[in-house]
Amino acid sequence: MQKTSARLLELLSLLQARRDWPGALLAERLDVSPRTVRRDVDRLRELGYPIAAIKGPDGGYRLAAGTELPPLLFDDEQAVALAVALQIAAASGAGIEDGAARALATIRQVMPSRLRHRIDTLQVTAVERPVPRPEPQVDGGVLMALGAAVHAREVVRFDYASASPPEAGGGAPAPPRRAEPHHLVTWGGRWYLVAWDLDREDWRTFRADRITPRTPTGPRFARRAVPGGDVAAFVAGRFRGSGGSADWPCRGEVILHLPAAAVSRYSRDGLVEELGPDRCRLVLGSWSWRGLAAAVGRFDADFEIVGPAELREACARLARRYTAAASAGGARR
Repeated sequence: MQKTSARLLELLSLLQARRDWPGALLAERLDVSPRTVRRDVDRLRELGYPIAAIKGPDGGYRLAAGTELPPLLFDDEQAVALAVALQIAAASGAGIEDGAARALATIRQVMPSRLRHRIDTLQVTAVERPVPRPEPQVDGGVLMALGAAVHAREVVRFDYASASPPEAGGGAPAPPRRAEPHHLVTWGGRWYLVAWDLDREDWRTFRADRITPRTPTGPRFARRAVPGGDVAAFVAGRFRGSGGSADWPCRGEVILHLPAAAVSRYSRDGLVEELGPDRCRLVLGSWSWRGLAAAVGRFDADFEIVGPAELREACARLARRYTAAASAGGARR
């Protein structure tokens, strides 16, 4: 019986690893006869696992989706990864903190003692980035509705709340938006829908917490490619103010009188090239030229501007502003 139970667990693990399994291949992997495989499949069906038989010359089996969730089987790496993911779910912005905590407690309860010990020693605290006000949470039902529309490639209609509260006695409510949903993404603790706006005939990123879906969804559509072909680069470019490009709208080059190793720790997405023990080349981007000049100044070191001219002008403007501020402060004292 112990050997049979171990074989059933191995069979279940194989069925979860890939979609279709020929019966002969399962028998070979388990080192048993095809008849034994059929008996083991029947035992798993009695335990609630919906295993479908595949017709064909070779025959086979497939673990299908059932109406009830049977016991799941995870290997050690999967169990640890799932536990870590559930612990950091509080920072996802999806409003699933309570559900994630209950799911983790349920999974921990059925874990072997060796895995339970590893999970208990790995306590993760999800610290969200500081913001002036709490980030709005997204209703899980909204995410599910948007995700379903993305998967089915169906046009969505939705009400889109304004970023600021309406004025007292405001005008008529805005008409519902119509869009082809292509990607559901998370960025900086918020959820966004990347979609083709049918009314404006352009790509848009909509904040999911401001979306109220309308039913039913619209007709199916042919999938479009986001500008550049990379949704991550497209979203990064939109938030950097550079359209569909992943690059910053302003990018300059300087030579810093600092070691490259010291600069690279704080340059984030900048490019650092070593020029000597105490000199390096830094290519950095920012929202604006003055913002770029201020970012270079934060290194608190002498530097030479390679270009472009807009960066030189921004540094000169900041220098005049700082000099004026320092002079005014001295006069007051």
